[in-house]
Amino acid sequence: MYGAVPTILSAASGSVRAVLAIPVEERRARLARRHRLAPAQRAADVVEAARSVVCLHATDPATVYLAAWARVEGFAPTDMERSLYVDRSLVKHLAMRRTLWVFPRATLPDAQAAASERVAAGERRRLAADVDKAGLRERGGHWLDEACEAVLAALSGGREATQAELRAELPILDGAITFAEDKRWGGRFPVAPRVLTVLSAEGRIVRATNNGAWTTSRPRWARMEDWLGEQLRRPDEAAARARLVEAWLRAFGPGTQADLKWWLGSTVTAVRAALADVGAIEVDVDGATGYVLPDDLEPTEAVEPWAACLPSLDPTTMGWSQRDWYLGAHRPQVFDTNGNAGPTAWWDGRIVGGWRKREGGEVEVQLLEDVGADARAALEREAERLGELLGRSTVLPRFPSPLSKAGT
Repeated sequence: MYGAVPTILSAASGSVRAVLAIPVEERRARLARRHRLAPAQRAADVVEAARSVVCLHATDPATVYLAAWARVEGFAPTDMERSLYVDRSLVKHLAMRRTLWVFPRATLPDAQAAASERVAAGERRRLAADVDKAGLRERGGHWLDEACEAVLAALSGGREATQAELRAELPILDGAITFAEDKRWGGRFPVAPRVLTVLSAEGRIVRATNNGAWTTSRPRWARMEDWLGEQLRRPDEAAARARLVEAWLRAFGPGTQADLKWWLGSTVTAVRAALADVGAIEVDVDGATGYVLPDDLEPTEAVEPWAACLPSLDPTTMGWSQRDWYLGAHRPQVFDTNGNAGPTAWWDGRIVGGWRKREGGEVEVQLLEDVGADARAALEREAERLGELLGRSTVLPRFPSPLSKAGT
């Protein structure tokens, strides 16, 4: 068991109690084992790899594959494609923080109830208001209902179709909304993608097969029940949230309320309720209050020092909102100003730099500190291994960090 530190329970009364203190070394040992990053802890397959971090980030299409590669020995892109498109044991879905993820199929109903429904309500409300404001259609909410039903009818019978195909055959999807024409980010934006976003967040359609290489995202859409072969279950929201929080604590704990609020894209009230539902135990993490599951208090056996080259938006890099214990002073170099992580180089539980693919095809490690000869050699071996996977494939982070853009 670890040591304990006194923690103030009430600022008014000054009462204190001793709580378990979990040191940073323990957190790094947990990360190495539970996230399947230490070589001896690799996952047996891509589903286990995804489950080990709850789900995989999918905003950047290559990240899904490269995150699995880092966690599964002998990984090939066809392994992921089989799970996504043949077995359908992994499913792409819009959920926490309006982010696209790849979920193990068993986790999908909880993600829908605990996160996607919240996202869907916001997307539906904003789109209806924008359509009304732009004068594109009268009665935006009614138009949106009709547009959604038209898409579902077009996809009936197990059909898959791209956004372009749906837009070409459904006049109700025509049109665009103009935003901030005087701004660099402004312009005219078609409504069709936003209709599909609403339907996908509602769990009524899903990104089915991909009409492109594994490094690109060109989804064909299908009805969710056709893709799964069954109706998507809709569990109770609070119970689903508690199960997601339990899964997160199992993979990422200890973590703070701020970590969970950010990861879930939810509220402090909801997080506190879920922590109570799973019986989470308060612990001290570097002077802050963190939480672990009640059966997860024993120390983790340390692993041999390990190296990893993780992709942009990897679930480990993005798993906490409070990252100093593994990021140190490198935030400005490996995260963009919006909080998106670029490709990272890890040594023994810490981010020590990044990596990029050079024009000649080789993967270059970009170190931000002196890690010593052994660590440098291990990282270069990982970079070489990654280069063998990528071959001639072009991998450009959707949100490049300052480090990944350096020298380009």
